[in-house]
Amino acid sequence: MTSRDDIIVEITPQVLLKAYSCGIFPMAESAEDPALYWIEPQHRGILPLDAVHVPRRLARTVRTTPFVVRIDHDFEGTVEGCAASREGRRSTWINSRIRSLYRELFALGHCHTVEVYDRNRLVGGLYGVTLGGAFFGESMFSYERDASKIALLHLIARLVAGGFTLLDTQFVTEHLRQFGTIEVERDAFQVLLDRALKVMADFNRLAPNASPREVLAILQRPEADNS
Repeated sequence: MTSRDDIIVEITPQVLLKAYSCGIFPMAESAEDPALYWIEPQHRGILPLDAVHVPRRLARTVRTTPFVVRIDHDFEGTVEGCAASREGRRSTWINSRIRSLYRELFALGHCHTVEVYDRNRLVGGLYGVTLGGAFFGESMFSYERDASKIALLHLIARLVAGGFTLLDTQFVTEHLRQFGTIEVERDAFQVLLDRALKVMADFNRLAPNASPREVLAILQRPEADNS
């Protein structure tokens, strides 16, 4: 289900958070289109935080890579990376209104970034919105192999450590499916969301400089995927 908002209607950060609490999120047709569409999918992607798959090769990469992960360090750079055109995608849905709204949410502490650096160069990352015990993933990017996957694993470990109960991926992709992402009906998602909104989670409970060893210790369980 989608609906287009009237351009003259002001969408504030508070309105945006209310929409998230109702299972709705905004997108734009393109970077050039100033209007937003409210999206409420019939089927929703979620990554169950108690059933995360960590492929063995990726775990090895997390342990050995020279990349450094930072939290909430460069919002503008992260959004710019998510909005950039790249192979297989020439356009983006991140327009100026999206940037402005999420910048305000970032200032309010409701939007967070996970960033991956090769020395001082930003090579991957993601951003999303927190509300109660729910994290709503918005977008991710990668300029180097596995950079966005490393960001995602650091995010998941942070959510688990912080007591979050819901990671909303919006949709299911092959990229996300390998970590255990599943699809649920809209009504089932709303039940999970209502429960998560009652949780007092803490995105910053895990130290911002958590080591790869700490991240993997949080994520890896006997049932984890070691393929």
